[in-house]
Amino acid sequence: MTLRVVFLDRASVSARVRRPAGATDYVEYEKTAVDEIVPRLSGATVAVVNKVPMRADVLAQLPELKMIAVAATGYDVVDIAACRARGIAVANIRNYAIHTVPEHVFALVLALRRNLLAYREDVDAGAWQRSDQFCLFTHPIHDLHGATLGICGEGAIGQGTAAIARAFGMRVLFADHEPPKASNVEFTPFEEVLRESDVISLHCPLTPASRNFIGLNEFRKMRRHAILINTARGGLVNEIDLIRALDENLIGGAGFDVLTAEPPPADHPLLRVRRSNFILTPHIAWASTNAMQTLADQLVDNIDAWSAGTPQNLVT
Repeated sequence: MTLRVVFLDRASVSARVRRPAGATDYVEYEKTAVDEIVPRLSGATVAVVNKVPMRADVLAQLPELKMIAVAATGYDVVDIAACRARGIAVANIRNYAIHTVPEHVFALVLALRRNLLAYREDVDAGAWQRSDQFCLFTHPIHDLHGATLGICGEGAIGQGTAAIARAFGMRVLFADHEPPKASNVEFTPFEEVLRESDVISLHCPLTPASRNFIGLNEFRKMRRHAILINTARGGLVNEIDLIRALDENLIGGAGFDVLTAEPPPADHPLLRVRRSNFILTPHIAWASTNAMQTLADQLVDNIDAWSAGTPQNLVT
């Protein structure tokens, strides 16, 4: 069996990627533009993608394509319905970021709850140096112990985030949602989670139903000191409404690792937000050295399992 494997955006995975065991031909491209997808995948059996879009019009031009191996957990770049109609298997990565993303969540939470950026700015401005006592009390500091964390998305990363929260002594609420739902999880109505949480962390997939599910209406129901963390997908939150919520002090702050457009254009509105209660990182919550290698290994494992007739981690 001829097995031509083509990785279209190799630069998105900064770890060693071994050659698939059954590959008769293996090609890597650092990055691929939309108009390069079809010629590069001509004759390919397996396409490996991270953020390269695989839409119906592209798939229609690739009759030999039998599998798409997604180098990520999220697979919204792939037209799943079109793949199903054409008998193309799609596999994604599971549970590789169960430590690194929750750790990044709490790096953001701690920085915001303890006003670290604001205090750093004060030190840089000389406020501590001019203080008439040994410490500086210019911004409130809030403990995590006894606070409430609301989590949207009870998958492996959401559960990992909950575990760290409980270790801090936090109360954890999982927001209720439409099926499918994880078993053995006690759910709380979404409106109640908005009202009661001191911190809300998003760990749900981006779907038509979840797009912009956090907007001005939801911000107005949150506590004025609440912090919103998004390390999932940028499209989950209305970004213009987020700016308004920060400007109007509807919430206490936000920590984002994702945007609706990535990489963002130079004029993206969130890039212009200069506030000590807003932290933006460049989609790197998932990218620890250990997690990246786990992803790379599982990516090839998925291809090897499929080519051996024992597919794993299939989306369709």
